[in-house]
Amino acid sequence: MPRVLVTGAAGLIGRAVVARLLASGVPVTALILESGTVDGARVVVGDARDPEVVAGALDDVDAVIHLAAIPSPLADPAERVFAVNTQATFTVLDQAGRAGVRRVALASSYAIGGLPFAPHRLTMPYLPVDTALPLQIHDAYALSKRVDEETAAMMHRRYDMTVVALRLPFVGTADDRLATTAAHFRTTPEAGASDVWSYLDSRDAARALVSALSPARPGCHVLYVAAPETLAPDPTDDLLARFHPSTPRPSFPGRTVPIDLEPARELIGFTAEHPFPVGRSGGVMPG
Repeated sequence: MPRVLVTGAAGLIGRAVVARLLASGVPVTALILESGTVDGARVVVGDARDPEVVAGALDDVDAVIHLAAIPSPLADPAERVFAVNTQATFTVLDQAGRAGVRRVALASSYAIGGLPFAPHRLTMPYLPVDTALPLQIHDAYALSKRVDEETAAMMHRRYDMTVVALRLPFVGTADDRLATTAAHFRTTPEAGASDVWSYLDSRDAARALVSALSPARPGCHVLYVAAPETLAPDPTDDLLARFHPSTPRPSFPGRTVPIDLEPARELIGFTAEHPFPVGRSGGVMPG
């Protein structure tokens, strides 16, 4: 059976991806930065920026899910965030191409738009968010994701590799990060304005990435994925009127997330299956 290399396999999303692949009977090679175990996977320890390490990890591999990256610009110097992320993506995709791998799913980010880590408040040109929305990059992390997407496009041209880059929103688990953030949005809704209150359960993030290995069409694709409703308790139209009042937009019924999710449904058949149960009052719904 084809083997999948998962880089960054020790992280929150990486472990969910490995678990999903193994549950489907797909053998996994897990590339992790520091010594450790990933249950059920063949483990390779090393840096995703190292061509020799990546080449070894690609032995008998048919597809790659690339997650290894510094996940935000907040804890590391900007030059390190940019250099680590872009070099890892280039190395993994280039070595995959050289090894004959032609299917790659890549973790990009909603933050590529520039709003989440901008040093000052930005205005969106329009809503819903889609891949045509002009980027307003102000930070090294968003810039690294933009370069990652261009790297994917180059590798597609060079190796005839099909690459799907998923612009992931805030990802968490229902009993941890999602619950904490939902509670925060209940009292401080402005905290989610730059992310348009979007999120994804880690199990859905894993399913989206695995589905991205088999898109309906070959090529290089960029898609937004998110839960269909926001992580905030208030109606989306009310939130947008308060925090994005000048942004041209249609009406969004209920708590509909203001992101265009149709391309992901059409290309990789993805719709989130694990909504976080936020009630209208902002509490977690019973049951």
